[in-house]
Amino acid sequence: MMKNKLAKVLAIAALIPLAAYAEKPADRIDLRLWKLTLPTDQDDDGKVDEISVRALQDYSHPDFFYLDENGWLVFSAPNKAVTTANSTNTRSELRQMYRGTNTSIGTHDRKNNFALKAHKRARKFADIGGQLEATLRVLHVARNAKNPAKKPAFSVVVGQIHADKDDDQVRKGTGFGYGNEPIKIYYKKWPGHEKGSVFWTYERNLARDNPDRTDIVYPVWGNTWENPEDPGEDGIALGEVFNYNINVHNNIMYLTFRTKDPARTVSYEVDLSNNVDANGKVDEKDNPKGYSGDAMYFKAGAYNQCSARDQPGFWYPACAGTGFWETDKANGDYVAVAFGRIQLSQSVDMSRQQ
Repeated sequence: MMKNKLAKVLAIAALIPLAAYAEKPADRIDLRLWKLTLPTDQDDDGKVDEISVRALQDYSHPDFFYLDENGWLVFSAPNKAVTTANSTNTRSELRQMYRGTNTSIGTHDRKNNFALKAHKRARKFADIGGQLEATLRVLHVARNAKNPAKKPAFSVVVGQIHADKDDDQVRKGTGFGYGNEPIKIYYKKWPGHEKGSVFWTYERNLARDNPDRTDIVYPVWGNTWENPEDPGEDGIALGEVFNYNINVHNNIMYLTFRTKDPARTVSYEVDLSNNVDANGKVDEKDNPKGYSGDAMYFKAGAYNQCSARDQPGFWYPACAGTGFWETDKANGDYVAVAFGRIQLSQSVDMSRQQ
């Protein structure tokens, strides 16, 4: 019943304009447990601008965070702009904030993040596991890259779980606190292809200087990032609506990806507290305890993977960009994603529904 209902919603969501839509994003999507990071530095402090939970309730940005004519929330990010300290990629992206407007709780405090049941202090966190569901359509991905063969070129991350960076854990050698990502959901479309691909990655939970720390990729629709072939009918077109659900219950991450066609539903299940991968095989190079010692949080929006940096390394496709939004938008050197739904909730035990 629920699957059929969702299929109908996905089929009509992008086709029927709203007679009247809200003036600001928080009127359409519940943003009470999110803060926003933008690809801007309006106060010239050398850091990206962040919009707090409180301020976000009345906030919009005409270029990077706004409602379109159908009332969908659009996130945009150019290839070249200010970035966060540990990244070369720009973003217009939400970060989960369990604390809401209670700033007496720090961003990195346990009460502002969730953990797996396997965590030794799981009950001290805001929640054990959690769930993020989103319905979206990718509007645009960057088109120009000097190093197009590098995997992140022409792609955007539309949802993720991020582990919290904890220098104290790293210093103590606990095996956690590296700030890695147990899931990132990608959309990638090569220039000239009619359709793009959706896939997700799991990052081995290892130190940043560990050569085995890498992203393991899993297909959803179309190809994964190392395949330059046109995905054809197996892919997802720009503007095509799809839905993802990330449900972390106890230690298990349940993933469900849907389009308007129920036959295209794709599911995965992986235990995040060990080193058994999503195909059921032991990954001897991964942390044997997975992410069982980390604090985590959800993110959603447009995290542009087409870095403008030009240097050796996996992550640097040297995508084009001037740093001037109007010019870069006209040249196609940006990403844009529209969300009709972003919803946080408590986890659900999927083992009882299978």
